[in-house]
Amino acid sequence: MNFTRWSARLPGTQRRAAARDDRSSVPAARAEYAQAQEASDPPDDAPPAPPGPAPAPAVPGPDPDDLSAREILGRLPAPVALLHGPDHRIAYVNDAYEAAFGPRPTGAPAADAMPELAELSVLPLLDQVLRSGTARTVKSRRTAEGGSYTVTCTPVAAWGDTEDGEDKDGEREKGKDRDDRREGGVLVHAADVTDHAEAAERLRTSERRQRETAVTLQRSLLPQELEQPDDLRIAATYQPGGTDAAVGGDWYDVITLGAGRTALVIGDVMGRGVRAAAVMGQLRTAVRAYARLDLPPHEVIQLLDGLASEIDATQIATCVYAVHDPNEGQLVYASAGHLPILVRDEDGTVQRAAEPTGPPLGTGGWIHTSGTIALPPGSTAVLYTDGLVERRSEDIDEGVASLARALSGAKGSPQVVCDRLIRSLGVTAEHDDDVAVLVVQHPARTGTNAELFHNAALDLLGGIEATPRARAFATGVLTSWRFPVELRDLGVLAASELVANSLQHGTPPMRLGLRRTDRRLIIEVTDGDDHLPRRRQAEPADEAGRGIEIIASIATSWGSRRTPGGGKAVWCEFALPR
Repeated sequence: MNFTRWSARLPGTQRRAAARDDRSSVPAARAEYAQAQEASDPPDDAPPAPPGPAPAPAVPGPDPDDLSAREILGRLPAPVALLHGPDHRIAYVNDAYEAAFGPRPTGAPAADAMPELAELSVLPLLDQVLRSGTARTVKSRRTAEGGSYTVTCTPVAAWGDTEDGEDKDGEREKGKDRDDRREGGVLVHAADVTDHAEAAERLRTSERRQRETAVTLQRSLLPQELEQPDDLRIAATYQPGGTDAAVGGDWYDVITLGAGRTALVIGDVMGRGVRAAAVMGQLRTAVRAYARLDLPPHEVIQLLDGLASEIDATQIATCVYAVHDPNEGQLVYASAGHLPILVRDEDGTVQRAAEPTGPPLGTGGWIHTSGTIALPPGSTAVLYTDGLVERRSEDIDEGVASLARALSGAKGSPQVVCDRLIRSLGVTAEHDDDVAVLVVQHPARTGTNAELFHNAALDLLGGIEATPRARAFATGVLTSWRFPVELRDLGVLAASELVANSLQHGTPPMRLGLRRTDRRLIIEVTDGDDHLPRRRQAEPADEAGRGIEIIASIATSWGSRRTPGGGKAVWCEFALPR
């Protein structure tokens, strides 16, 4: 084969319109060049040029027509192979190719003699390149020996073929007919990118480890097991973004406040990676601490706002904090720039909480307020982060509307509802953002289950008869609820002490409330004074000051809080025997 008759036909390269003159034209061109140089020389009578360094004589470079393609390709440091014909037989491999993959027999089909092309996924491209006349490239493919190569397959014109259909040169290689000479080929060029591939793999490994660290930190900061209040059924789901997305700062929490009340929290720290997860952990810890103070939701959000600025002024977070009181049948919430709570009624109607009551945490300078949304028996509330509803292709309000439609038909346990919402919104393992969902159900109890939940209340006007009335009322109610005698006596004593404490330190109106669930007995006394009691050690000579100490000694837990309309509530709980 006359190797010099092969020419690489690159995409977009025009072929020469006519055949070149034979090699004898080269000296003629050089003679014309010399005449042009003489014509440009200045005449003899021209003034002498200013003194200076003599210009270097022009040395003509090698003419491209004098260069051999075999010589050029042979000197390339990258592996190069030339294949011809429809079965891609080997026409030539350079020294670099043989050094990388070993010698290859000329004339053998590439599919049989060049296994490295199969390992590099090049063999399927050869037919495409030959048919289309367009170059194809595969990037960073590995061989069995571990090397990585980027391979480009370039179509090569049939040797001896010119645009006008005539042979460029009259020479023919003996033993070849015209059809063989006009077969096209493919030039295979392999660039060794092993170092780059290994560096990229090390980078991916480092990113993967960092992501795993962030995910581990994120999950360790989330509640390992959700608290399950007596009156609610709760489930939550957290799903980190796909492998291409860094872990964010989504979080949720459920906090039992006492007296049957429950705080529900969900939030999202803007940002990615370990830093966002760390900020999230600090905010979640702070929420739990503030929740123990039993403050109204807007005051908790107000405290978080100041803390977020102190933790990291560059980090902004959204959060919604809601409190459920079974005696009121509603959620009292405050939102710092977070998406609205959705509530599905028993008939499938979905209600949407009002817009956020304040800007995101960390912005400062805003007085937050609380809002309310009904949560009657049989309803389901959903708290979520923006990863569930936000899509780049649509407005976020469309995502919230899609979530509301999915929630309207979602039935079953809270975990089933969680899973259905995740699937309905198209969240997969490759989702580009973190997703946190908190589903809260207030079950409608009927039959024998309803017999385990009772409420009773007595309004007290004060006076010396208030305490005896409270003892008599508590005795009658607890007896009707069929409590054991020991638990009944402790409940009566607790009710008497709480009423006596309210009579001495509070102001009317006063109210005694008794409530039983399937797990506990709750006794609560409210009055019009907002000074909260505190436990203290009474001196032996003191005639008063032992009421709260007695409550703390006999009850499973106790606490107090200010009520929204002014005044306070003091409560205690007794765990029921299983």
